[in-house]
Amino acid sequence: MSRAHLSLPRRRGTRRRLRAARHELGISLEDLGELSLINWTTIGKIERGVSSPTVESLIRIATALEIDPGVFVSGLTADHYGKREHQLTARDLIRARLGERE
Repeated sequence: MSRAHLSLPRRRGTRRRLRAARHELGISLEDLGELSLINWTTIGKIERGVSSPTVESLIRIATALEIDPGVFVSGLTADHYGKREHQLTARDLIRARLGERE
């Protein structure tokens, strides 16, 4: 059964989306840990922003919650995670390198 109807915060980061999904379904950290085969303390650290989830973790958690893993990252950019030290993108770097060759 798909839970596509979950109303997760669109402008929030992954950790807040995870917590919102879990709360909306009424699932404890311990239960989600058991369902996803991830230690519940690890999930708690992800929700608090102490630890960053791996792609595998997000997929396991999403599968346990019966939601698409993409909901955790859809629409997010590096700007959602504070100021980046380097403001250049890969495109900027390529252009600069091509300019050096000319």
